[in-house]
Formats: sequence, structure tokens, C-alpha cells
Amino acid sequence: MHLSSRLPQGFEPNALTAALAQVKAEGREFLDLTVSNPSRCGFTYPEAELCAALSSPAGLAYDPDPLGSRTAREAIAAHHGHGLRADDLLLTASTSEAYGLLFKLLGDPGDEVLVPSPSYPLFHWLARLEGLNARSVPSYFHDRWHLDLGGLEAAVSTQTRAIVVVSPNNPTGHFLSRTEWQGLTELCASHGLALLVDEVFADYALEAPADRLETALADLDPPCPVFLLSGLSKVAALPMLKLGWVAVRGPGAGPHLEALAFLADQYLSVSAPVQAAAPTLLALAPGLREQVRLRLVANLFALDDALLPHPHLARLPVEGGWSALLRRPALDGDEACALRLLEATSTLVHPGSFFDLPGDGHLVLSLLTPEAVFREGLGRIFPLL
Repeated sequence: MHLSSRLPQGFEPNALTAALAQVKAEGREFLDLTVSNPSRCGFTYPEAELCAALSSPAGLAYDPDPLGSRTAREAIAAHHGHGLRADDLLLTASTSEAYGLLFKLLGDPGDEVLVPSPSYPLFHWLARLEGLNARSVPSYFHDRWHLDLGGLEAAVSTQTRAIVVVSPNNPTGHFLSRTEWQGLTELCASHGLALLVDEVFADYALEAPADRLETALADLDPPCPVFLLSGLSKVAALPMLKLGWVAVRGPGAGPHLEALAFLADQYLSVSAPVQAAAPTLLALAPGLREQVRLRLVANLFALDDALLPHPHLARLPVEGGWSALLRRPALDGDEACALRLLEATSTLVHPGSFFDLPGDGHLVLSLLTPEAVFREGLGRIFPLL
């Protein structure tokens, strides 16, 4: 039977995934410094309020709206502010689904989107599954991460349809600056491109510079089509409740939203209970985010403290998000280093190469890790770096 060429040629795990599977199969305990699922990180969830919201009788009524329920969209608009209206929003089951709809909207098979790197490795496959190509354009590091606006413009071709940015970036934590935002929107406007802005981590500023763009919604009248993505997974630390959204602004916003509604109408994937619960979930979100924020700050402090006796190691600035980049002497490749640490210390870290970090010499640590586990893990791996 023929399978689509959009799929991988094989489904064999990479070396680190295979090694971790072996550790699990042998029943060996290990410390996970890559955990990014807040529901597995020991946070206290208001179970009674969450369960009550999800058991509302309103969740039993099936009244499909391709844009999503107005009540939920009004709550999301109020959460964001900046003049956002319910009529500017489309609900999805996740930001990944939102990307799929946007790639369907913006491109034909063979077209491409530009993605600054380093970045989360999901975009390649989300684009490929829609018949598009995601081309990486390297950012550069000088005291902090910077978009290479010249590189992005040089990469634009007749097949380019959009630029995708994440602010703050995962895993670099880089927030777009206001200057970068102006350059991006002008570049997209001049080449007839859309700008997709993923702000799922925007509520988690840590060492953010004064010139950061807090949200793309602060630009009420961008010169190019702007699609902002977010969702409950990070906004409320509720990845188990699948609800994402797209806010549409800029030239053609009305027709773009109408076309997105047509696409969403073919799936109607957002569940009624989570839409009915959305106002309550967003009201509970600040308390959940504060727990996460305190964990991030504590682990960043622990990382700095643990680095003091190891002057050959350093971390890069963490403007925002849930990850920290550890810089080490590149005595071996990043993946080889991660494999070595897993075998020698039973501690899992991500190699920087998984995120297209340039060269070797970077490891990616999750600041979401429970604090005691994070400190113990650092104590295990640092002597071997």
C-alpha cells in the first residue's frame, strides 16, 4: 500500500529516544530535566473549580460554530485586551491545529514558510503535512538573540507565503524587540507575506529586556496580515484541556477569518465542555501561572548557583519561556553528550542540536522541572561537562 510522501520515510526513534526507551524498559529510575508538561510537575490545581467548570450543563449542548462559541471567544478577547474582539478570533483544539489551518489557508503544495532558528522542531512537520516547506533562517547571538532581518529578506522567494515567529522563542527565550517587530511587519508588507506570531509563552517573562514587544496585539493596525496564536496549554498551564486560538489582524482580516472558519467547519474539533468552561479556566489562569513563574525563577536561581564552581560552563540569557540554554565546551557532539549523561548519571537533557542551535556545545534544560529534581540533576551532570 502506498503511503503519502509527506510522511517520514521511517519511524525509527533517534538515538536518545531509543536509549531512554531502554532505560524505561529496564525499570531504571532517571531524572528528567526536559519535562515540559505542567500537569506532571507537581503544581497544585484547583480541582473542585476545574471539575465544576467542565461539568457545566452547557457543555452537553452541541451547538457548533466554526469560529468557536461566542462566550469562549469573548473571554479570550477580554484576557488579551488591546482592543481584541470576539469577532477577531477563531478557536482550535491546539496551536498545532491552528498552524495546520493557517498553512492550508496561506499556501499551495510546494509553497514555503520561513522560520527563524533555533526553534522548536515541530514546524517542519506541520508544514510538510500540509504540502509546504518550512525553511530555517538562522538568528544570531550577540549578548542576546537577534532576528537576522536581512537574512529573512534574502530568503524570501516566489514561493514564500509567510514568516513564523515565536515570542518568546522556544527554547532560546528570545522576545521580539519593538525594532524587530517593525522590521518584520515592513518586510512582510513589502513582499505580500503573512506573519504568524506564536505567543504561547508570552506570560512568562523572566529576564526580558526593556525593548521587548510584550504582544503583537499592541500593534492595532499592522501593515501586513498578522495571525497571533496562543492557548490554554501555557496560558493556564492546562495542556490536558485542548483549547487554542488564532487572533486575526491587519489587511484582509475579515476575509481571512471567514476562510479560516470555512476550514475549521470541515473539522469542528473543539469540544463543547472546554468552550463552556473557558471563562472559568481563564479566571483561574493567573494563579496557575504564578505557580509556574515561581518555579521558573527558583530553578533559574539554582542554575546560577550551581554554575559558580564551574567557570567553564555558562547559561545564555533567559528572556522568557520555560527553557534555559546551557553552554559547555564542545568536547563531543550535543547528542553524544546527552547520551553520555543519560548513561552515566541517569539524567535526561535535550541536546541543542534538536532545536537547530548552531554547532555543538549547547544543552537545553527545562526550568519547569520540580525544584529538588532540577538541583539534583545539575549536581549529577555538571562534573561530567
